[in-house]
Amino acid sequence: MGLLQEKLAKHPFYSMAKDVKENGIYPYFREIEGKQGTEVEMGGHHVLMFGSNAYTGLTGDDRVIEAGCEAMRKYGSGCAGSRFLNGTLDIHVQLEKELSEYIGKDDALCFATGFTVNSGVIPQLVGKDDYIICDDRDHASIVDGRRLSFATQLHFKHNDMADLERVLQRCEPDKVKLIIVDGVFSMEGDLCNLPEIVKLKHKYNATIMVDEAHSIGVFGRQGRGVCDHFGLTDEVDLIMGTFSKSLASIGGFIAADQVIIDSLRHTARTYIFSASCPPSATAAAREALHIIKSEPERIESLWNVTNYALKRFKEEGFEIGDTESPIIPLYVRDIHKTFVVVAKAFEAGVFINPVIPPACAPNDTLVRFALMANHTEEQVERAVMALKGVFQALEIIK
Repeated sequence: MGLLQEKLAKHPFYSMAKDVKENGIYPYFREIEGKQGTEVEMGGHHVLMFGSNAYTGLTGDDRVIEAGCEAMRKYGSGCAGSRFLNGTLDIHVQLEKELSEYIGKDDALCFATGFTVNSGVIPQLVGKDDYIICDDRDHASIVDGRRLSFATQLHFKHNDMADLERVLQRCEPDKVKLIIVDGVFSMEGDLCNLPEIVKLKHKYNATIMVDEAHSIGVFGRQGRGVCDHFGLTDEVDLIMGTFSKSLASIGGFIAADQVIIDSLRHTARTYIFSASCPPSATAAAREALHIIKSEPERIESLWNVTNYALKRFKEEGFEIGDTESPIIPLYVRDIHKTFVVVAKAFEAGVFINPVIPPACAPNDTLVRFALMANHTEEQVERAVMALKGVFQALEIIK
């Protein structure tokens, strides 16, 4: 074994993965044998899908699928280049225009993935004399984006506005102070305290970027996100979104004023040096956006089933934290038991996702239960009762 292999074999996550595999409770890379709907086939098991981020339930919608197929027939399977050179299609530009109007900003840029939006945009916004200030539960793509920057990297305790102000007070007043938060935090399901962040923005002359990956299609007018939900779109300098959740595709975007977008168009490395979003994915996201805007009953259905699930989990004694969204954390607070819960739930016909370090603290482990607009109350009830049996058997709840 070489030095690299020896080093990797000693990594704690390598050992953990090996242990849970040997115990038959490995929860990752499970294969789905068809469209990702509310119920799926996986390795001979028919299971309820409560592990998806497809909040609007559009991944299997025939209109979205046909839009992608038609784009592939017209434009081919890929663009064979970056947006900077030969990879810009008219549908890329059309989608950017529609997204900027939808979000409420001057312009937008589309990237190949949501992750590459954050990892490419953040390093170009600030320099070595500036500051990036992150909530300590921000998404990994934000963490990687700030690591690629030469700015001073600071963070504040989750949604703790007093701690954010303490951090801002340490910054030089004439330097850029970029505050970056998730609109909806992807593991716990709670919202950023945007109204208070905006107050601090004005007090300390800061800049705000909000990652709306888990809030577009869920919050705000026609699903415009948390910034719209709070009526603070104009106060937020940059709004990021992804196509891989409510927009039923793959890709991402950043929306901002014209100066910021024109700068990023010529500097964001993951935009300039990555192949552009494929035609099929671009057209699928665009069609999903049209559907979300034209079918408000879809978001209403999502909230009806979300509120039902929240009520039932509370009634059955689950600890669900401060969630305000279709992401419902069911706290286990034990790493090994979290893996067991996921395995037992799967055996009982329910697919859920484990959340363990580094995505949370060791004593905050949980399983993540996520709703889609096309889930039914009957499906939720089946899942709640199955999970109740698992949690009681493991003495997590009474």
